[in-house]
Amino acid sequence: MIKILFVCHGNICRSVMAEFIMKSLDKDDKFYIESKATTTEEIGNDIYPPVKEVLRKHNIGFNPHKARQIDSNDYYNFDYIFCMDEENIYDLDRILPKNNKTYLLGDKEIEDPWYTRDFDQCFKEIYSCCINLVNKIK
Repeated sequence: MIKILFVCHGNICRSVMAEFIMKSLDKDDKFYIESKATTTEEIGNDIYPPVKEVLRKHNIGFNPHKARQIDSNDYYNFDYIFCMDEENIYDLDRILPKNNKTYLLGDKEIEDPWYTRDFDQCFKEIYSCCINLVNKIK
């Protein structure tokens, strides 16, 4: 089983969206998937309500969620750590040991919909990246 961790700033928007999109695409149960934050700002908080709305709109199921922060043990527990933007990667360089498992999820940064307010665009980008990821890691 391939272990994937999605990471963003607070773990209430992008990374949790990626977690549940990827779980919906994992028809063969090939992946173990989680999401976490680089910061402590949202620890314990649920998925941001507009993210729930966009997941429902696309028939992506989700479970109750409590934002959590990544820690150094995650480096050893996951095969791949996918970040949403360069700032996330920078933050992980301070949290994780020698890091050769961290990648951007896509070819470009995925903007934080907390600031852009464009949850639909964020969903489209993450969904496309997750489809590519499933096809790539087969």
